[in-house]
Amino acid sequence: MGQQEQVATSLAGVVSEEISASLVAVDEELARRYPGDPGTRQPVHTVYVPGDAFTADTIRTWGDQALAALDEHAPDAASFARVLGIPDELAAPVYDRVRAKLTREPIEDLRVDFEDGYGPRPDAEEDADAARAARLIAEAFKNGTAAPYMGIRMKCMEAAVRDRGIRTTDVFLTTLMQNGGLPEGLVLTLPKVTYPEQVTAFVRLLSAFEKAHGLPDGRLGFEIQIETSQSILAADGTAAVAKMIDAAQGRATGLHYGTFDYSACVGVSAAYQASDHPAADHAKAVMQVAAAGTGVRVSDGSTNVLPIGTTEHVHEAWRLHYGLTRRALARAYYQGWDMHPGHMPTRYAAVYAFYREGLEQAAGRLAAYVAKTEGDVMDEPATAKALSGYLLRGLDCGALDTAEVARLTGLTRADLDAFASPRRGSLTVTAP
Repeated sequence: MGQQEQVATSLAGVVSEEISASLVAVDEELARRYPGDPGTRQPVHTVYVPGDAFTADTIRTWGDQALAALDEHAPDAASFARVLGIPDELAAPVYDRVRAKLTREPIEDLRVDFEDGYGPRPDAEEDADAARAARLIAEAFKNGTAAPYMGIRMKCMEAAVRDRGIRTTDVFLTTLMQNGGLPEGLVLTLPKVTYPEQVTAFVRLLSAFEKAHGLPDGRLGFEIQIETSQSILAADGTAAVAKMIDAAQGRATGLHYGTFDYSACVGVSAAYQASDHPAADHAKAVMQVAAAGTGVRVSDGSTNVLPIGTTEHVHEAWRLHYGLTRRALARAYYQGWDMHPGHMPTRYAAVYAFYREGLEQAAGRLAAYVAKTEGDVMDEPATAKALSGYLLRGLDCGALDTAEVARLTGLTRADLDAFASPRRGSLTVTAP
């Protein structure tokens, strides 16, 4: 063994120390503003149910209705695949997994709606519905019938409905506390946010509730619904949505695009209001950039074309919904809204096809990266992170199985977690 080569430098160590000292504030700001993905499961969709229509069996009813739609309009894998254009080799795996999902866990994220889907009601009626929703959600989490994520969408912080929205939030959360406390899967959605100050006001409300009940500061997070042009571009020309994330003081968990309110706000005719309209693409692109690295996730909107009626119409609606969902997934919008039980077969079909058709390539690239073997693609750490995230999302929603991912990558779930997000744990991967 030869001696280690001696290298020369020109700068004293104090230079490096002074530079580091000058960047301490920047380092702290980067860590605060851009902590990275939270490392938790992101649901593939959100289902909205009006506050007066939500019942203890809503989730099971939606699953049964979705299965009935399959039975009537696509009773086997081949017919379902023909409608949607799913390749033959994926037809049976996708169809079987969709049916299993609708039986086991038909809804991943449910929001009891006290805003547009509920409308103005007498105070006593909304109080009663908010309290009832809390009791039903608390019971569902206790007995194992809950969706992974559940909560409410209250009325917004605009003057006309502000007091009612605050009261509904208070009634709902207070009733949860009276029935066992806040469940881990609790989600709150603040709609029609236009100014960052409205986010600040909601933070103040949640902070006051936490103090009143002795809860840890920051226990309550919330989603921000983007439904107005002012939430994308502020009057001074800045990106208001970025200021909203900052105003949330670490409580923001998601940005949800409101297809129809936003489209109407910018003057899109009703016949052209859709999640693939150029106005929608612009808004979501701004949301995506504003949220990148912050740990705040972006959700696409919905389609209002319902798969009901004749088989011909159902198939047309299914093709539309499937195509929009696949389009969103390719653009890294991994969550959307579903407005009807008939949307769920195509939601899961699109998601499952997306992950299953890319499984072998993603797994192979990640295995090659870990083993440092040469292939036809030279991947970097950022791509390894993306590949792991892809596989994890597929596992979380049921598109992929742990055993097949482990077989193809040689990695455990913990290994994938470590690659995908530093907040999931330290990276200790052994090459296969």
